[in-house]
Amino acid sequence: MEFATLKLSTRDNMTQTKQNLPSTVTDSPQASRRRFFGKAATAAVAVPLAGIPMIAAAQAPIVFKMQGSWGANEIFSEMAQQYVTRVNEMSGGRLKIEYLPAGAVVKPFEIIDAVSKGVLDGGHHVSGYWYGKSKVASLFGTGPVSGATPEIGLSWIHAGGGQQLWDKLVAKMNLNVVGFFSFPMPSQPLGWFKQAPPKKAADLKGFKYRTIGLAADLMQELGMAVAQLPGGEIVPAMQRGVIDAFEFNNPTADMRFGAQDVSKYYSMGSFHQAQEFFEIIFNKDKYNALPADLKAILKYAAEAASTASTALAHDNYSKDLQELIVKHKVQVSRTTTDVYKGQLAAWDKVTAKLEKEVDMFKEVNDSFKAWSRRVGFYHFTNEANYKLAYEYVQKTKLPV
Repeated sequence: MEFATLKLSTRDNMTQTKQNLPSTVTDSPQASRRRFFGKAATAAVAVPLAGIPMIAAAQAPIVFKMQGSWGANEIFSEMAQQYVTRVNEMSGGRLKIEYLPAGAVVKPFEIIDAVSKGVLDGGHHVSGYWYGKSKVASLFGTGPVSGATPEIGLSWIHAGGGQQLWDKLVAKMNLNVVGFFSFPMPSQPLGWFKQAPPKKAADLKGFKYRTIGLAADLMQELGMAVAQLPGGEIVPAMQRGVIDAFEFNNPTADMRFGAQDVSKYYSMGSFHQAQEFFEIIFNKDKYNALPADLKAILKYAAEAASTASTALAHDNYSKDLQELIVKHKVQVSRTTTDVYKGQLAAWDKVTAKLEKEVDMFKEVNDSFKAWSRRVGFYHFTNEANYKLAYEYVQKTKLPV
């Protein structure tokens, strides 16, 4: 009992002494150390090991090199950049995509092989550009018309089984890629002609025509001689007489590469490529190595860019069509009903042949037709007559 009293008395005396001294004097090295690590533990989320403070360091971003199939000045490169910008901003600097224009590393039609082999980390193009590996690829954007609008076509990718069929196809082809789809492109024009475009489907026979994908099979069925060329080679081919008619995609892209300098006849509307979208691909190994949130950003940025690209297209395509008419004196007409009907009949022959000859062609085409049948019924039954309203409100007659 006396020993216990002595300890208590000594501690009390020490406490009283400490109260009369500055803290810098009273703190022993052991006490200061305990207090320091106590504060570190309070702030402790950034401390990986108990009692060891961590010095924060900026982590270098993961960098992906992505090449497009589009020239540096093409509007499609602007749309590719819309996707890249969204990924880079949403990732908060952890993932950075560097976009390269067509030809920077490989040719436009070689992108999927380059991405599969890891020569590129990513690519921005359309499925029709690897049609030479499998004609089924073209069904994911440049396939037969079954009544689907571009929006209905893209909704098949997202909700009708199209994505799963694309995944199955690339696996069958041993392509080491993952892919997402973006931007329901407005129907592509029949294109540019050196003379007034034919009004009858039978009169298309003999034209030397540029297109890509399954549209090549379609136009060959109609009697055209088809050359599959990337955008940058079209005008030189027209100048040399290699082709005498062509389509690319839209008024803006066509005008930027000089279509109006080699032709003054532009036929709008066609069934050869009526529901196309961008295909955005990544090397599968590089993609799988990413954390889940960055994978999600790559996927959902395609949906975000789809809206941005649609707005960019509507703004630019409409302005540039007017410039083609007013400034460049291009004669714009609508593709005739006879040509449309001829295209539909030709599609029947092309698809019947390919469904027998090409693995997965019937499976994918049947899926798309079933989706178009159900969704198209709703769409066309419900859709308002916008053309009637346009002509009434704008006091303008549209080309027929």
